[in-house]
Amino acid sequence: MGTSTRADATPREPRGADSHDLIRVHGARVNNLRDVHVEIPKRRLTVFTGVSGSGKSSLVFGTVAAESQRLINETYSAFVQGFMPTLARPDVDVLDGLTTAIVVDQQRMGSDPRSTVGTATDANALLRILFSRLGKPHIGPPAAYAFNVPSVSASGAITVERGDKKAVKATFHRTGGMCTRCEGRGTVTDIDLDQLYDSSKSLNEGAITVPGYTGGGWNSRLYTESGFYDADKPIARFTKKELHDFLHREPTRMKIAGINMTYEGLIPRVRKSMLAKDTDALQPHIRAFVERAVTFTTCPECDGTRLSEGARSSKIGEVSIADACALQISDLAQWVRGLDEPSVAPLLATLRDSLDSFVEIGLGYLSLDRPAGTLSGGEAQRVKMVRHLGSPLTDVTYVFDEPTIGLHPHDIQRMNDLLLRLRDKGNTVLVVEHKPETIVIADHVVDLGPGAGTDGGTVCFEGTVEGLRSSGTVTGRHLDDRAAVKKAVRERTGVLEIRGAATHNLRAVDVDIPLGVLTVITGVAGSGKSSLVHGSIPQDAGVVSIDQAPIRGSRRSNPATYTGLLDPIRKAFAKANGVKPALFSANSEGACPTCNGIGVVYTDLAMMAGVATVCEECEGRRFQASVLEYRFGGRDISEVLAMSVSQAEEFFGSGDARTPAAHTVLARLADVGLGYIGLGQPLTTLSGGERQRLKLATHMAEKAGVYVLDEPTTGLHLADVEQLLALLDRIVDSGRSVIVVEHHQAVMAHADWIIDLGPGAGHDGGRVVFEGTPADLTATSTLTGQHLAAYVGATA
Repeated sequence: MGTSTRADATPREPRGADSHDLIRVHGARVNNLRDVHVEIPKRRLTVFTGVSGSGKSSLVFGTVAAESQRLINETYSAFVQGFMPTLARPDVDVLDGLTTAIVVDQQRMGSDPRSTVGTATDANALLRILFSRLGKPHIGPPAAYAFNVPSVSASGAITVERGDKKAVKATFHRTGGMCTRCEGRGTVTDIDLDQLYDSSKSLNEGAITVPGYTGGGWNSRLYTESGFYDADKPIARFTKKELHDFLHREPTRMKIAGINMTYEGLIPRVRKSMLAKDTDALQPHIRAFVERAVTFTTCPECDGTRLSEGARSSKIGEVSIADACALQISDLAQWVRGLDEPSVAPLLATLRDSLDSFVEIGLGYLSLDRPAGTLSGGEAQRVKMVRHLGSPLTDVTYVFDEPTIGLHPHDIQRMNDLLLRLRDKGNTVLVVEHKPETIVIADHVVDLGPGAGTDGGTVCFEGTVEGLRSSGTVTGRHLDDRAAVKKAVRERTGVLEIRGAATHNLRAVDVDIPLGVLTVITGVAGSGKSSLVHGSIPQDAGVVSIDQAPIRGSRRSNPATYTGLLDPIRKAFAKANGVKPALFSANSEGACPTCNGIGVVYTDLAMMAGVATVCEECEGRRFQASVLEYRFGGRDISEVLAMSVSQAEEFFGSGDARTPAAHTVLARLADVGLGYIGLGQPLTTLSGGERQRLKLATHMAEKAGVYVLDEPTTGLHLADVEQLLALLDRIVDSGRSVIVVEHHQAVMAHADWIIDLGPGAGHDGGRVVFEGTPADLTATSTLTGQHLAAYVGATA
């Protein structure tokens, strides 16, 4: 007994396992990181701050999370790894203390029309099982309620190899829930024939108006010389058979001008060549034609529910699965809570928890049938969080990319509570964030900078929030910044009238949006802001809308190609040297033949990570040696593409290299705060905030009277918001109107006019609760007014 007492009193030696309380990163060089050394405490909430482009994502996602996922993938067999994405080891000297990383990023969910909130979160799978057990009449297993599963029937003879082989007649039937008319999409497409051809003309007179089918090319000759109809007869006078051959004929082999070709009706040919492709990837004039010619209408057979008649007829009480998916999730949770059936008690409990997680995370206003592609970046990120809230896993590293995006100040506190809950369960939580409300709850802060791009990539501060405040870094100096309410506002020059707006949850909203001023539309997430702006403002010639849709681009795309800057640069080089402009494109004739203009050579190693080595012939410059002999202003094309925007703006602004067309584009890039990015930097290396500002700079070139911006502060550091506000002021002062959907209080305070929607989200929103100046809003009791008043009050 005494021995036991002495043993308890003796201090225990710490075990080796207890010493692994840090994630150590030494010598990280991913993207712009400069030999970064950092130690991240485990089971703590660490926030990574710094200006946009300072290297936050490179450190958190490109280094820590990427290596954790790569190591997990290596635990699978070579066979399984062959089906998984191959990940290269990050460029870092030492990386230890890692745990399993779960990444919850801002990547939009797939835009496939069959992907919905319900299918993306498995809530639909639980509902399908529920209806297959309790639905009356019973129509079949869970697949019978799935709009992605078609019904299949087959019959015939099969050979059974059992003793003597003998043929056995068999039938097969599987009941699916897919609507046969729209194939589970909920909408059907109709082609406006008046957009395909002018029926008053003959084919020889150019009746076909489809891009690429005019001017006597092969597409045009296919129809004028087919022989199925008289090409000199107006289409309006075609017989029924001639019109069918012209529009719908099945593929038929024939010779035209001695060349073998396949004739096909105009409608299936246009469907295959244009309508089957991603609209965003089409050339602008073809995209405009598709948007004119194709109309999407609700499927008349399933009324947009995507489900077959059998799936819609099976009900629990008075509710079908289509009705359940159309309910607001907060209402659906109430309905599920009212079901009491012991035979499916575990299923109901799991479904209740899943739906309650939606409500808890601030997404109770969504419905399960909402297409996943229509979610904003912030909504998509929170939907991905749903499956992790009730997870029993501990000692996991959760990595979040600006989780407060798209959140009203009222909702940020709820998000903070969720982050702290994940931490308190024993997990390591890493958050890339700009909002001071989230930075201040951190246990540990890592501030990167001091600038962006080549001026960033170093750790400026590591420690507590209080230490950050007194550190003197850019983030530390701006952490407590508060904008004052504008004392004098601009006078409107007119109004944009919206009457009876009823898109999504809007309730016949009548509102006048003032023109010639900076108007901010605000309200809690789901209150109807985007529905009002994108669904109700007439998108005629005078309106340019800049939304949060991601920029599409490969490693061949860069700021110079995306903005059109490369065109005047190529022409200037060609004119100065008397050669073709195509030589100065790494995607065309001037490309290095060894690496095809990429600058690196990729070696595929099957299920192992591929190896990228700098091209030995062009040494990473992407062009043929002969092209680099041509110079303009004393520089070759590779040296120009290696410049930053600021350097190029100076280079093309004066002297022998003066090129006004290029300088204009560069000035716009500098105006949106992108002076530090490289002209030839691949778009795939830009952060989310940088991509949105790149899009803004491109649209500034368009002759528009009204600019509509959707949360332009996304991805912006506190120090950059001031620069954005100055840019918006310049646009308004030039005689144009700016309408901004925004949650950031600094933008609200700077507005000339505010329209606040609410009072809540979903069916609790959709109404205008305030119209007026920021100063008037601070005196109201609306949620936005309360938070703006508290924000402005912190200035004093």
